[in-house]
Amino acid sequence: MAREILVLNGPNLNLLGTREPEVYGSETLDDIVEGLRRLAGERGFDVRAVQSNSEGELVDAIHAAAADGLLGAVFNPGAYTHTSIALRDAITGTGLPVVETHLSNVHAREEFRHTSMLSGVCLGVVVGFGPTSYRLAFDALIAHLD
Repeated sequence: MAREILVLNGPNLNLLGTREPEVYGSETLDDIVEGLRRLAGERGFDVRAVQSNSEGELVDAIHAAAADGLLGAVFNPGAYTHTSIALRDAITGTGLPVVETHLSNVHAREEFRHTSMLSGVCLGVVVGFGPTSYRLAFDALIAHLD
């Protein structure tokens, strides 16, 4: 069985590359995922990538990852970071190791972005380094698994 990691992305992240590039950069989500696939391959892992604008689909992806024996997840929940108890409960309920990540430094932005419903049930949080945030989160997850 392959060692597989979930890369999960929430609402509006499908717009990366064109959505507020001064905040989120010019790389597309496909660019970021492809870079993670290469990194994962170098380290003997596979990546399952899921993006959804629907909270329930993100919950389902976490459930499926745990049921399918994936080792953990790198998760950018987007705006659901600040509102979703359902995603928090999915992480807690499955026991899937998750590293929360964000492209921008959410703590340097609007006040409402300073609170995460998910951070407390994640292994850790990586914010503010653009696409590098994903790679740092992936490395942290792999270090935890080792």
